[in-house]
Amino acid sequence: MKLFTYFRSSAAYRVRIAINLKGMDVEQASIQLRRGEHLAPAYGSLNPQRMVPALLDGPNILTQSLAIIDYLEDLRPEPPLLPPDPIDRAFVRGVALAVACDIHPINNQRVLNHLAKSCGADEGARIAWSQHWIAEGFAAIESALAKRGAGNYCFGEGPTLADICLIPQVYNAERAGTDMTAYPIIRRINHTCMELPAFAKAAPERQPDADA
Repeated sequence: MKLFTYFRSSAAYRVRIAINLKGMDVEQASIQLRRGEHLAPAYGSLNPQRMVPALLDGPNILTQSLAIIDYLEDLRPEPPLLPPDPIDRAFVRGVALAVACDIHPINNQRVLNHLAKSCGADEGARIAWSQHWIAEGFAAIESALAKRGAGNYCFGEGPTLADICLIPQVYNAERAGTDMTAYPIIRRINHTCMELPAFAKAAPERQPDADA
């Protein structure tokens, strides 16, 4: 397998965490987004969306981080990233999707670049945009975690798909200067997860292409 990744992509960050938790040996290929390598025809022929991550497995190319993680879960069920009970699974998926579908897509770099080019948003306005949507999303997640009695992880006694999605978004929030004071549960979960080798090894600053 080969994972096409970029050190600062939170979507790729999710997949790196999942790979590490599963103990899988996957080659990594850096796609430098800041240099426009994702726009090159060679990469476009692999992934028409021209985004990362993408996973090459033999002749098959898979895209979208949650689809890739689901594939890895099918290939290697242990340790499980989803709990067995349907209600619990739906809760974990709900937290993951709140990040992957509601917070992250409107705060990624291509959206911020579009705000600058098409709407004239300066750096301060783009930061304020990111902070607004992160704060709105984190407030909802914090409330959901509190109602479920979350401890050191989003659910249960070990990392799940929810943690895999949440921790990269915390990294994004901190980069955007978001005040995390109002989210003690999220901060606790982030601290717990970053103590685990699977999460620490996947961190952007630990990647070979960091600031390349």
